[in-house]
Amino acid sequence: MNSVSPWLVLAGLGAFHGLNPAMGWLFAVALGLHRKSRKIVLMSLAPIAIGHTVSIAVVAVVVVALGFFVDQRPLEIAAGVLLIGWAIYHMAYGHRHRVRIGMQTGMAGLGVWSFLMASAHGAGLMLVPVLIPLCLSGSPAQELTAAGSLPIALAAVGTHMAAMLAVILAIAISVYEWLGLSFLRRGWINLDLIWTAALVITGLILIM
Repeated sequence: MNSVSPWLVLAGLGAFHGLNPAMGWLFAVALGLHRKSRKIVLMSLAPIAIGHTVSIAVVAVVVVALGFFVDQRPLEIAAGVLLIGWAIYHMAYGHRHRVRIGMQTGMAGLGVWSFLMASAHGAGLMLVPVLIPLCLSGSPAQELTAAGSLPIALAAVGTHMAAMLAVILAIAISVYEWLGLSFLRRGWINLDLIWTAALVITGLILIM
């Protein structure tokens, strides 16, 4: 809590998640174009945020809960192995498990889609290297209670989501108003590959 670095990392990861089309802005733009409404683009941000928040909040709560029963170092190693395994699975089989929700879906369906996509991509797992020291090392004696760690975890989720939504909003409005989806065919980078690499790097950081 005495350092701003973990919060900057959380915000940076939020921006990275927001940049990824799979995390929501592509669906928001496509839905808005389909219904010819900028209002729909803006409204779509709420269920996207809720679904993503629930997905990463589940991971945050699990990390905090395990921290009361497992020493920090074994927890870091286990989380690192899980991240690398998830990255390998995502690279090998992720394309076979696409969430199929069409442009006719309502806001509830969009929220479910957001939750499933964030979970399938391991969005919450990517926050583990920040959550462990931030939520489980709150005092010099390493004696942080649930009453103290859970608010920190919620603040971490909120910081991450604020940055993610800011990026999603900026991209979604820019694409809807000016760029159009055709620019994706001209030069959008393979963020899925970068995402997989980020999961592996994060896992290695935890283990080492």
